[in-house]
Amino acid sequence: MPTFSKSKRSMIALLCSCAAFGALAQSRPLTAIVPWPAGGPSDFVIRQLQPDMSKYLGQAIVVENLGGVSGAIGVQKALSATADGNTVLVGSPMELIIAPLAFSSVKYNPSDIRMAAQIVKAPLVLLARKDLPASNVDELIALADKGGELSIANAGTGSFYHLAAEKFAQQSGVKLLHVPYKGSAPVLADLMGGQIDLSFTIMTGNVPNLISEGKVKALGLATTTPLAKFPQLAALGAHPKLAGFEFNSWAGIMVPRHTPEEAVNRLNKAAYEALQNPEVRKAFEATGTQVVPSTSLAELDRVYRLEITRYQSIAKSINLQKQ
Repeated sequence: MPTFSKSKRSMIALLCSCAAFGALAQSRPLTAIVPWPAGGPSDFVIRQLQPDMSKYLGQAIVVENLGGVSGAIGVQKALSATADGNTVLVGSPMELIIAPLAFSSVKYNPSDIRMAAQIVKAPLVLLARKDLPASNVDELIALADKGGELSIANAGTGSFYHLAAEKFAQQSGVKLLHVPYKGSAPVLADLMGGQIDLSFTIMTGNVPNLISEGKVKALGLATTTPLAKFPQLAALGAHPKLAGFEFNSWAGIMVPRHTPEEAVNRLNKAAYEALQNPEVRKAFEATGTQVVPSTSLAELDRVYRLEITRYQSIAKSINLQKQ
């Protein structure tokens, strides 16, 4: 049996301790915080990824739904956790970027967070009640010019949808009465019932079916170019009065900014490995969302910085006041 000097024995003990710690870290469950109630779009994203990500990581994934303050409570909890890659946030522009701009109670900055993987994205669509005498932007502007105020619902003051509506009103010149709700489901219910005139919502889930069944009208997508998936819908951003009008919601796996690079890279690979499963992709695409291709951490950092700058610029342009 070989003998070792005291210094070599100390080094071996240290290496064994590190290996044991690494194994322990990987055996711990990974907590995925969803900053919204169960059943919403962000919750759907992690539930689809959960089996394959768990298999790749060799860790169980525990989903924790923690809503409140437009998602900010969940973000704050994720930021308060140890930045070791064992706590992630399933984030979107609403709570990551817009909430700090809209609510004085939100104290974190978007740059406190980093994107480990962007999973899916989908544009907003401008919906109208089915009997509104306007079927496109030009007809909507003409209707507004005749006088009166059109109501537009949003899922809460300072929400992503509210920001889009304010920007639309500013660029188009259409006078809008903002009607805040506590969520998207009651907005769609009242829009179908004719209680409100307009609403921006994400072009996912059952929304395409509501349009095709004639229960609501779609006046256009918040994109700058038409989408092949919805060729019948105009790109609002291509209209002369709405140049550059583009609002895409997305969902991603986010971590605190100071999470070790190795841990972030591991999450990146696990998420995109899960997206290689045809059944997972099919589930996402069935809701109308676009699956994001595998993207490097450097490119994700660039994309996230651009999103922060863009929404901060929009908030400034419409003079968004913190609540």
